[in-house]
Amino acid sequence: MSFFKLGLPLYLALVLTSCASIEHQADNSLYQRLGADQGITNIVDNLLYELGGNDKLIGFFAETDIDRFRTKLIEQICMVSDGPCTYTGDTMAQSHATMTINKSHFDSLVNDLIAAMEANGTPVGAQNDLLARLVPMYDEVINAKNY
Repeated sequence: MSFFKLGLPLYLALVLTSCASIEHQADNSLYQRLGADQGITNIVDNLLYELGGNDKLIGFFAETDIDRFRTKLIEQICMVSDGPCTYTGDTMAQSHATMTINKSHFDSLVNDLIAAMEANGTPVGAQNDLLARLVPMYDEVINAKNY
């Protein structure tokens, strides 16, 4: 058999598979894997539920406008996950400047977020990808007074 008979079909199969893979990836953004608007809203609502039962963190929200917090967190997760949103809230330093947050508090929030995503049925890969995108905010949250 000639290369043309074997090579061309193999080449076409690879090209078509690559194109399908690229198209699948475009449709499989983190925003989509989180469930788009409804999924992100559910995650945030589940997180608020988790926070309500978290004695370590609930005090930080005593003076918080929960409706505004909810709206801004939905915006932020949507934007961070490459969704069609713009975050219009305060910087992490502004939001946390009056709080003394340590690693234990931060880890507790992360655990609540994971529980919220699990309650939503968010795939583990999407959970990990979202957490990886939120990690850069750690320093600004923990050291907010220095910003």
